[in-house]
Amino acid sequence: MLERITEGVIDWADEFGLLGLAIVSSSEAAFQPVPPDLLVIPMSVSADSTWELLAIFLVVSISSVVGSLGGYAIGLFGGRPILEKMAKKSSVSKLEALTERFGEAGVFIAAVSPIPYKAVAWAAGAGRMNIRLFIFAGLIGRGIRFGLEILVIGVWGDEFIRSLESPIFWLIAGMITLVAFIPLRRWWVALDSGDSMEAKPELSNRL
Repeated sequence: MLERITEGVIDWADEFGLLGLAIVSSSEAAFQPVPPDLLVIPMSVSADSTWELLAIFLVVSISSVVGSLGGYAIGLFGGRPILEKMAKKSSVSKLEALTERFGEAGVFIAAVSPIPYKAVAWAAGAGRMNIRLFIFAGLIGRGIRFGLEILVIGVWGDEFIRSLESPIFWLIAGMITLVAFIPLRRWWVALDSGDSMEAKPELSNRL
């Protein structure tokens, strides 16, 4: 069912170009599951100029952060009860720990990583995180995440696609993924148990 929803959303948004990208990116950062990457990648591949790539980057990054304010509002007004309806209780505890212990750094981690950005927005709203720092961390994180994606696909697209055909590429990628996954997995499991790295001073929640 999710696959059908994803295909329907992408097919619809693709007809509206940058506007469709903005709608998908903003709504994904607030509540829906379809990632904007499914539009960013083909749009970057077919872009004819650097200006088009820049437009894609600005639209997807800014609209994602704007949409995350909707997620922030969901958490702000719904609190923990609504978080527990949208995610597992164990995941909610980890998301709360991520925002409460690491502040804007936690938002940045979510913005550049596979951690659902909307879920961290919910937790940041529920924890009443300073909204200016929330926006700032989101802009930096989403800018890096989408910027690297567009740079690799849009600028080095042909070379990158050819490298996917090389067994050496997948061997190196697999090794890097494995090396990174093990400590990150341990950190995520221990995040709400008090065993992960010390939290930074909580100036981010009090400004």
